Amino acid sequence: MKALTAAEMREVDRLTTERYAIPSLQLMEAAGRKVADVIWRIVAGRDNVRVSVLCGKGNNGGDGFVAARYLKEVGLTTSVLLFGKPEDVLGDAAVNLARWRDAGNKIEPIVSEKDWERVAPEVGSATVLVDAMLGTGLRGAATGVIARAISDINRLSRNATMPRPALILSVDTPSGLPSDDDAPAGPVLFAHRTVTFTAPKVGQLLSRSAEACGSLEVVPIGSPVDLIEELGKGALRWLSPDEFVSLPLVRGADGHKGKFGHVLLMAGSAGKSGAAALSGLGALRSGAGLVTIAAPSPVQTPVAAAHAEYMTEVLESTADGAISRNNLESGSFARIALGKTVLAVGPGLGAHPETQEFISRLTAETELPLILDADGLNAFAGRPELLRQRKTPFLAITPHPGEMARLLGTSTAKVQENRVAAALDSAKKWNAHVILKGFHTLVVAPDGKLFVNTSGNPGLAKGGSGDVLTGILAALTAQFGTTDWVRVLALGVYLHGVAADLLAAEEEEVSGMLASEVAHAVPRAREWLLREIRFGA
Repeated sequence: MKALTAAEMREVDRLTTERYAIPSLQLMEAAGRKVADVIWRIVAGRDNVRVSVLCGKGNNGGDGFVAARYLKEVGLTTSVLLFGKPEDVLGDAAVNLARWRDAGNKIEPIVSEKDWERVAPEVGSATVLVDAMLGTGLRGAATGVIARAISDINRLSRNATMPRPALILSVDTPSGLPSDDDAPAGPVLFAHRTVTFTAPKVGQLLSRSAEACGSLEVVPIGSPVDLIEELGKGALRWLSPDEFVSLPLVRGADGHKGKFGHVLLMAGSAGKSGAAALSGLGALRSGAGLVTIAAPSPVQTPVAAAHAEYMTEVLESTADGAISRNNLESGSFARIALGKTVLAVGPGLGAHPETQEFISRLTAETELPLILDADGLNAFAGRPELLRQRKTPFLAITPHPGEMARLLGTSTAKVQENRVAAALDSAKKWNAHVILKGFHTLVVAPDGKLFVNTSGNPGLAKGGSGDVLTGILAALTAQFGTTDWVRVLALGVYLHGVAADLLAAEEEEVSGMLASEVAHAVPRAREWLLREIRFGA
């Protein structure tokens, strides 16, 4: 799905009414109901839930009035604060304010900081805070009493990291966050979850303050998808199930292991056999027909013992257990690579000079589709131009920001300042697919195709997660090939995140999530994706 700017989103809303005769009041009703549904999904069955809905004077506040009405109808104790005077609320928002009040409900007008100081303790003690103050129409900075409320809520929740409030949910976008990729000019409210409508907004995906969104959920409210595709002019696409309808995700009844590719992983060194095992596990659980792990001789035995399904090859090693350059000179690599579909290099290989030389020479000589991760990338630190000097037309690199900084000879902070530019420029310069990992991982093709992923959660902030992803990417390449490789790689990133999200839904707390658990959850993620494509809205 395309990501939209604020202006494009307004045009989608306008044409939804003009061209498809869906009234704007109906869109607002659907938006508020969807917000209430998300909150109910989270708090249903909990006792003593109190909801405080903070509304602005515009349409974002109107969505909040609708959500409050539905939450009250299901029995939740719900209060509404209006940042402004009731007579200043106009249009559809005024209609829904009237509906709230006609049902016998009150509002608390907040027109000064003194008003806010009076109600702030009660707001702070609420179970659920609903942020419907500013929305996507914001121009410039949040100011006045709303800016004060944002800052106070952020201080109370420590930017949504404290146990209470139990849920801070932003309606359409966190108040203060620009919808376009602009730096915020004032405070931005930090939410646990943002429910946005119709399509993601560019700022929610790319802004340096995008983490304020928390978990981003995009919900339809009636605008046709064709309008989004017609009016979105940018190249940025958000990864959602509809992006993968062109891939043959269902296996034929006559499937056999030969149809699903043979992954070759070069991974591991003394003390890092786990990285090899985890990348292999990611490949196995993602559907590769065969998985061979080539590892230095000291770690071949523990890698082989990790899973009976692995095939292993022994690589000549240095005295301290790393891969020796002699594997190329002796022809060992050429022999091992015969009959393989895709090659992934890097997890746990270490930084031994001979290993780094082996990696750089292998990258130049192999004709297999090649995925470089971790130490596979560090072999090119400060000399990324060598990535172009290769035989294979298909190279994907998977750096985290620190590894990208080492490739570019700059700082991690500089990479993070403009992740999109770093990824796009590198993909074009090196003729490689770039997967720039991190919060909102980017997947970029050499021709400029750009995807951003929002699946996943902080449970992936654990050693071994990148190793599993490498295996997933290799396995999907083995199955679906390189004809639309950017989409295949994007699928791997997406499934990796969905697997973590499914685990989080079960465990409710993500700090103890293991990379191996994520790998084992990939088949469930793939089944979830199939259901969404087949039966989703």
